[in-house]
Amino acid sequence: MASTDSNCALVIMAKAPRAGAVKTRLAQNLPASAVVDLYCCLLNDTLALAKSLDGVEIAVMCPACDVDDLSRAAGAGVRVVAQAGEGLAAGLVSVFTHFSTADRRRTIALNSDSPHLPASVLRTAFDALVACDLVVGPTHDGGYYLVGAKASYPGLFNGSGMGTANALEELLAQARSLRLAVRFTDPFYDIDVAADLNRLADELRFAPERAPLTAAWLMRWESEIASPRSRIGGA
Repeated sequence: MASTDSNCALVIMAKAPRAGAVKTRLAQNLPASAVVDLYCCLLNDTLALAKSLDGVEIAVMCPACDVDDLSRAAGAGVRVVAQAGEGLAAGLVSVFTHFSTADRRRTIALNSDSPHLPASVLRTAFDALVACDLVVGPTHDGGYYLVGAKASYPGLFNGSGMGTANALEELLAQARSLRLAVRFTDPFYDIDVAADLNRLADELRFAPERAPLTAAWLMRWESEIASPRSRIGGA
């Protein structure tokens, strides 16, 4: 496997942790304050995962109004960049417009709620970009958790962006129309609904080091509401 180098950038798509702005589908099962606390853990663990990669620039792309809050959260060494426009699709366009350079820098946009993703998947994605135009990490629900490219392709993100049920189909349709060579990383899941969070809780009981802040939050939450085997949202 080829190693990553300084010609690689990993950009986390994030929002400031405010009630009603993050993980909105989980609000059906958790109090607003708990959703915000959980998102902070997911984001910080995702940042730690990103920083575990050697020789890769780490950055955050976010709405302009969130730059100050996320700059404090991200800490030293992580550049926080305001996206142009509103919505996730606009954020993705901004990632590749901002970070892709004339020397075809390998850039990957990653969602902010997959801290349990093995670091090897990210390395595989960077390696795949040596020989293809686009690399995509599909989720089991029809979206994608990462997308990478070496250039900015006009029209690629004309759909709604990573998290919707038909996002992957829309992205691949645009990639075909642009005649891009596409490779995939392993299918994975992100944290959108209670069933996802319960699955993550089960995994982190046996391997909390994969996302230590999130694992600790889940243990505290479960101990406060019921037995250690309780299910969030009854899922």
